[in-house]
This record gives sequence, C-alpha cells and structure tokens, in this order.
Amino acid sequence: MTTRLPALVVGEALVDLIADPDGPSRSHPGGSPANVALGLGRLGHPVRLATRMGHDDFGHLLQRHLKHSGVELTTGSVVDAATSTATGVLDAAGAARYTFDITWALPTAVEEALLEVPAVHVHTGSIATALSPGADQVLTALRALRASATVSYDPNLRPALLRPPGEERERVEQFVALSDVVKASEEDLAWLYPGEPPAKTAARWARRGPALVVLTRGADGAQAWWRHGCQDIAPVPVQVVDTVGAGDAFMAGLVSRLLHAGLLGGGPGTEAETARTALHTATDTDRLPAILDEAVATAARAAALTCAREGADPPTAAELM
Repeated sequence: MTTRLPALVVGEALVDLIADPDGPSRSHPGGSPANVALGLGRLGHPVRLATRMGHDDFGHLLQRHLKHSGVELTTGSVVDAATSTATGVLDAAGAARYTFDITWALPTAVEEALLEVPAVHVHTGSIATALSPGADQVLTALRALRASATVSYDPNLRPALLRPPGEERERVEQFVALSDVVKASEEDLAWLYPGEPPAKTAARWARRGPALVVLTRGADGAQAWWRHGCQDIAPVPVQVVDTVGAGDAFMAGLVSRLLHAGLLGGGPGTEAETARTALHTATDTDRLPAILDEAVATAARAAALTCAREGADPPTAAELM
C-alpha cells in the first residue's frame, strides 16, 4: 500500500562518472537525494524530486532514469544550463572518492512549487544542504514544509566542496534539529567532529530533535540511537561490487518502512504531527520497538543489495521481500 500524497525529495541530481583505478570511466545517474527519490519510487511510493538539471545529454539521461522508476520532477527543475557531474575513482574495496563540477541553486519556479504541492514527507541532504546558495534555500523551505510533513536528513558530507568542519557544524545541526529521522555515516561524523567518537555525536543528536538517528558503519552494520538508548544492527553479508549509492538505498529503505508503519507522513491538516507524535512515542522507551528494529534491518538489506551491483541501483519492493 502506498501513501496517498507523494513524498518530496529536495536536492541534487547529477551524473556520476565512475572509473576503476586503471580503467575507463562509466556514466551513471546519481546525486544522493536523487538516489533516495529513485529508491522510494522503486519501493512503491509516489515521489517528487525538487532539483536542478540541464537540457543536455546528461540531463536527458537523468530524466529517463528517474521517470522509469516513477519519480516526478518538480516543475522548473530542468533549466538551460549544464547538468552537474561527480567524477569518482574506485579503490580496491569498491569505495569511490569524488571530485565535483556542480552548481547548486534551486530555480525560482522550484522554490515556488515546493510550497504549492503538498507532500507527506520531505527528505533532503548531501550537497543540497551544504553548498551555497542552494543550501540556504533548502533550509528556508524545510522550515515551512515541516508544518505539514515529516522530515528526514542525511548529511552525506562531501569534504572537497566544504569549508573546514568548524564552519560547517552550525548548518548541519540546524538541519538535524528540524528532522524527525537522521542517517549519518561514521565517516561523516568523524570529519565533522574530529576527535569525538561518532557514536557520541549520534547520541547527542538523538537528544536534540530527531526521534531516531541511525549511524551507518559499513561492513560493521549500523547503530540506531534514540533519546533513551542505542541498538546495534547486524551487517548483511554481501560480495561488494562497489558502494556507490549504498547509503542512499539505506535511507530510502528506512523512510519507506516508516511511512508504511505510519511513523512518518503528513499532508494537509494535522497528519504530520500525528505521525511525528507516534514516532516520538515509539522511541520513548529504553528498548528499540520491533517496528523500528525491522525498519533499520530492512534499510541494511537495501544497502547490501545495492553494494552487490554496479552504481547507484537501489532495490525494488519485490527484491526486499
């Protein structure tokens, strides 16, 4: 069963140019928020993506890719400009290091459309919440949207595009405070708070607004943090092809399960506060409720399936059954 109103994802869509250390590059549609939208679409949710891409070959590639999985672009997302790219080189473990050619700013038509079409849930993160001038636009929009929709956030930091950690923390923490669910990797938190154990940061974030903070730990699985406790989530064994898009598949799987459970979601009226209250009530305990345990475990399976194939290729609902 899908939600009646769409989920809304706000953020960058770009093309990943992925190369093995000694091999040719390959073009894959990507961008962290676009990957989350793609994942939600494949899991059966109506979803809109508010983004920026060009009327060029890369932009056409992105549009076909997203449409095929049921993702609708917010009006004004395609502009007369070049589509952004990220060039990633894979290491021996299949992890990519990126350099970027990107412009991030929401087109005026997209800014206007964000507040005109209701959504049950809003997800954002990565470059969209870090790179000016677009990051400031996203923060302003999120403050307005959370009155009628629940919110999730994944910082998914790209240090090559960022100021020093001390200058980035305030904005990251503003997004955390506005969110109901946050996912972050150990690498994100180790960079943002050097010298502080990532688990300590996750615990602190869970006391500052979100009902649930999930810390992903690669091959070591994940940890779910909430105001009253922490629970380890076992890793899912997988033969890794590459890790591109794994965190985004995790985020999509997590949001999907929480939407189905009625612990995320909103729309006109008071529905968002109803779901938000239900999520906070579910985490008002020293043990992780079974529904949240299952949601995070499902997210881990989604990430594992993505790691088993090339590029950001999240699973369908049938593959997660």
